[in-house]
Amino acid sequence: MQTKKLTTLLAIAFLSFSMFSQQGNSISGKVTDQNGKPLSNANVYLKNTNYGTSTNEEGAYSLTNLINGNYVLVVSEMGYKTFTSQQLEVSGAVNLNVRLQEDISALDDVVISGAGKIEYVERNPSSSLRLQQELNKIPQNIQVISADVIEDQQSISMMENITRNVSGATMIEHWGNFARINMRGFRIPPFRNGQNVLSPWGPLAEDMALVERIEVVKGPSAFMLSSGEPGGLYNVVTKKPTGVSHGEVGLMTGSYNTLRATLDLEGKLTDDNKLQYRFVGAGTTQEAHRAFEEQNRYTLAPSVKYLIDDKTSVTAQYTYQYYKTRLIGSAYVFAPSEYASLDRDFTLSDPKLGPAIMKEHYGLVNFEHKLDDNWKVNAQLAYLNYNHSGSSLWLNSQFGVKENGDLIRRIGIWDAEEEKKLGQVFVNGKARTGGISHIILGGLDFGKNEYIADWSQAIDIDTEENPFNIYNPQPLTVAPVFDRSIPLTQRAGGFLSSDYLAYYFQDELGFFNDDLRLTLAGRYTEMRTNSYGSTSSDNVFTPRVAASYSILDKLSAYAMYDQSFLPTQGASEDGNAFDPVTAEDVEGGLKYEFGNGKWNVAAGYFNITKDKILVPGENPNFSVQVDSDITSRGFEFDLRGEVLRGLGVVLNYAFTNVEDKNGNKIVGFSKHITNGWFNYQFQERQLRGFGVSLGYQYLADRSTWAWGADGETDLPDYFRMDGALSWENNRFRVALNLNNILNEYLYSGANYGSYIYWQSEPGRNFRLSLNYKF
Repeated sequence: MQTKKLTTLLAIAFLSFSMFSQQGNSISGKVTDQNGKPLSNANVYLKNTNYGTSTNEEGAYSLTNLINGNYVLVVSEMGYKTFTSQQLEVSGAVNLNVRLQEDISALDDVVISGAGKIEYVERNPSSSLRLQQELNKIPQNIQVISADVIEDQQSISMMENITRNVSGATMIEHWGNFARINMRGFRIPPFRNGQNVLSPWGPLAEDMALVERIEVVKGPSAFMLSSGEPGGLYNVVTKKPTGVSHGEVGLMTGSYNTLRATLDLEGKLTDDNKLQYRFVGAGTTQEAHRAFEEQNRYTLAPSVKYLIDDKTSVTAQYTYQYYKTRLIGSAYVFAPSEYASLDRDFTLSDPKLGPAIMKEHYGLVNFEHKLDDNWKVNAQLAYLNYNHSGSSLWLNSQFGVKENGDLIRRIGIWDAEEEKKLGQVFVNGKARTGGISHIILGGLDFGKNEYIADWSQAIDIDTEENPFNIYNPQPLTVAPVFDRSIPLTQRAGGFLSSDYLAYYFQDELGFFNDDLRLTLAGRYTEMRTNSYGSTSSDNVFTPRVAASYSILDKLSAYAMYDQSFLPTQGASEDGNAFDPVTAEDVEGGLKYEFGNGKWNVAAGYFNITKDKILVPGENPNFSVQVDSDITSRGFEFDLRGEVLRGLGVVLNYAFTNVEDKNGNKIVGFSKHITNGWFNYQFQERQLRGFGVSLGYQYLADRSTWAWGADGETDLPDYFRMDGALSWENNRFRVALNLNNILNEYLYSGANYGSYIYWQSEPGRNFRLSLNYKF
């Protein structure tokens, strides 16, 4: 059945390729300097498409096999101003000669690069991040993981080392369905298209086929939210219509019987190009380095955009994600005292356990209207429905793990439903009062989330008389059976809900020809939460003050003060509601663009303090609120872009230390994290199109997330090396990625005193992909 579904998807992909592929359409010409001298190796591409090339020794270029449509040609070369054409209507052969002027300014952004181009740098945030300023001038550390980086590393989902591309970010273990990402010692919430989709056990990790870029914002980030942990957030920007007709089909195979197909089509539905469409689809079947962990995943994401006029547009997107695996939590391994004391592929699972099935429906409607050249309004509504049916594995904690390896596996039901309703309206504008400029952002956010789950049923599948032995595992004789005879809403043992309404206003004031930029902002949030019957009601104002100064044309220094709050449920023994946990962030740093915007560097220091945490009181039935003074401080460095012609680099380092006022370490971080990814595209004509990549990840002094480990872990340092070989032209791309080249036994885990647990990563493995663009 799985093979049949995948075969159908492949058939659709290749049928679409046959329908859309056309011959004979082309744009060609010659690129020269202002004196008529030919320019070789100049970058030539069609904006927002997959078409791209470079000029030869005579300055000639040619883009062939184009689809009928309208295009914008862009030509760039270091030392010259970037040329951007008017819209070109292509229904045959078009000839366009370009003469570049010296004294180049900043390069334009490109979302999808052409063959041989390296686009690791994004100079502006997406519109869903609401900000109207260049990233280099925003007084905060914001890193963007571009489409090229995702493609080069052949990531399949958010569960796979996406964090390596941002300083200090790390994925803290998993249950198999969602990515728990920590930064600066705290879990950061996931956003999708500018809206918070965080849930207690989710959301379902996005398939990378959906993703245009990922924006990682560090610090409390009051312009997006104020309620939550103060480490930051990551915003997944999904693919939507761009107005240009193109398509791409991809196939992938690899270790653990990986088979994957992807499809990305977009174009126009009307001759006037006012009604545009895009369709993204992906299907993956995959096993793991452990037995009994087969995965099947399918994703469908159609979207349309309607241009009402040149100032107004409406975009609608629907996403369906289906994910089926064997048993949630099967990645955990328990042992008496020594990490990695069992084979890397050891499992506590069994073929009789499972499956777990997750389904997600996500809908988004966005309305954008330009009031004039300086002001625009944006409104969007989103709906997310998530359904989870399955079970999860842990061990009987009272029995623990005996020295001889005996333990009792405990399987618990995990059926859950979640519903999110999200909305936002915001206005962006620019104005002047005398010699002071203003970049203004104002609006409101609202949301309602309900999560119900049945965790009430749990079964020990082993007994004290017949335990499971990790050194001599035996197959399970009888699978556990849970009672699902009544609806989930009637048997749910867990109910969590929240609703909020927040108002936000920000003014960035520019002085001295905008070299000095002062940001004044504040957010007022009304939030109500309910967790297992314990409620909280908070009305909180969180201010934000920041400054950025352009020391040189491309060198900026910034400083920021920001706040966040975290709701707390319940009440004290006296019946008084608890105050929300508050956090303050003070940070500052430098940002610099090199090579006319081709690569940049950001470095900064941060200091975050949290207070008022809940601890057990003298009466065990009640908690008390005390000043905690948890402090997270550190230094971060990020470099990304094309540092030399053909050499793309992502390089970062973070020092983080999180501790309480007594100097005790708090779980959830590694003190030292550094990552690197280096991709070289050969520039010699004989090797044009070939590329080689090499990357590493290194974590030292690790303290993972573990509720029972009291911040103390004895994990070894972590070092992983990956690499890739690739070849591409305007149509084809072939890539071979080799992960964990050194075949290290890599894992995360924690010491619970009487036993330890860990999760292992795969050994050396590969992925081979073929993509065709049309």
